[in-house]
Amino acid sequence: MVNEQIKEIKTQLRLSMNGFASTTMRENGISYKLNFGVELPRIKQIAAQFEKNHDLAQALWKENIRECKILAGLLQPFETFYPEIMDIWIEAMPTLEMAEMTCMHLFQYLPYAPQKSLQLIASEGEYQQICGYLIIARLLGKKGDLEDRVENELLDQAIVAFLAGSYAVRKAVQTALRKYIAGNEQHAFTLCRLVEPMKDSDKEQEKLLWQWVTQEMEINFS
Repeated sequence: MVNEQIKEIKTQLRLSMNGFASTTMRENGISYKLNFGVELPRIKQIAAQFEKNHDLAQALWKENIRECKILAGLLQPFETFYPEIMDIWIEAMPTLEMAEMTCMHLFQYLPYAPQKSLQLIASEGEYQQICGYLIIARLLGKKGDLEDRVENELLDQAIVAFLAGSYAVRKAVQTALRKYIAGNEQHAFTLCRLVEPMKDSDKEQEKLLWQWVTQEMEINFS
């Protein structure tokens, strides 16, 4: 049954192939064994033809095909996606695009997402941190607020990650902090107080963080 469904999915993907998009993504470093270049709205149309199914989603994720991995996130039932499976997926996360897609379609909806996101941002793995901050950004976009303990942990970890993390991690941190700042003015002032001592720092990353937070304050509250 699953094999037949995957065969049908691959047939539809081939018929929807966008060679220009596929080539462009490959030139920009988004590399898979196979990339049909199918755009997200069409992928969602294909997903809508199938019921959510754990075995199908797991089989799709194992395919080294961009669109199959996106479909895996769309077709995975939340209730059978246990934390240990999430760890396996993140460990094998192939690209930043896939991290964003999977956080958007699956990770943010998991019942354990708030607690798991804090574990992820405290880990040393690049994609673990990226997924953690992207999940937090999604949760903030829905709830707009955090518990005090969670808020303090987020800010402490985010500042460290911005100052010491890779470019991709910094971008994920900015995504989360942007949602945090936009939540309310008190959030913004809390973060401002933390980075204010960096205003005159001789360390480039510290000054960059202060400048970025200041710009976000102006955008949201000027």
